[in-house]
Amino acid sequence: MRVLPITLLLGSSTFGVAFTTTSFVQRSTSFIHGFSSLTTSSSPNFIEMEKRFTSSSSTALQMAFESPDEVELDAEERMEKSIDSVKKNLLTIRTGRANAAILDLVQVDYYGAPTPLNQVASISVPNSQQLTVDPYDKSISGDVEKAIMESGLGLTPNNDGSVIRINIPPITEDRRKELTKQCKAIGEDGKVAVRNIRRDGVDAVKKMEKAGDIGKDECKDYQDSIQKLTDKFVKEIDTAISKKITDVETV
Repeated sequence: MRVLPITLLLGSSTFGVAFTTTSFVQRSTSFIHGFSSLTTSSSPNFIEMEKRFTSSSSTALQMAFESPDEVELDAEERMEKSIDSVKKNLLTIRTGRANAAILDLVQVDYYGAPTPLNQVASISVPNSQQLTVDPYDKSISGDVEKAIMESGLGLTPNNDGSVIRINIPPITEDRRKELTKQCKAIGEDGKVAVRNIRRDGVDAVKKMEKAGDIGKDECKDYQDSIQKLTDKFVKEIDTAISKKITDVETV
């Protein structure tokens, strides 16, 4: 097994780590995805933050693998996580009908710790145009209200001190166009992530061929397999985006 470095560039900060075992590789991958999730979910305007993060950061991953099968498996797992992230972000885009999922990324300052709203309150949908948020701890009702207002979702909560009601206003035609653009941007970011994972996988098997661990034909076969995974997940992203845009455009 070879020791290869992991270099992670986040904005102006650089982290470099070298791993020698598969378990450490898995931990490093979890750290990267965890950081990405935290960055996205803790931002008041997660869509803009995700776009800035994608455009301003560069991730170069060169990990230690014992076989090309591990490379392919790692690529598939990371692509699946990218798809999950796309779908989660799409859920938060409102369509003019009440949906509790639009509050999934709202973070509440709960005694100094950013906490998902759905962990500190129950969220219900009494009708198609309204959500109700019932904090388990009534003393944080003001914090919950503030978190919703600052979430970037364009919602105005009404707090009676016990239950917070959110009326979902109809979406104007201009707003629908804006939301459609946001959906497409989320999809493009997801596809960029998947293609970057493909690049990492292809680079890894090429290094194995160069080191003499695998032959030229085997290297080509694994590159083809990774490309097929890429095509599969890109298509899945396109399907999810198309469905969400249809929901957004439905009056």
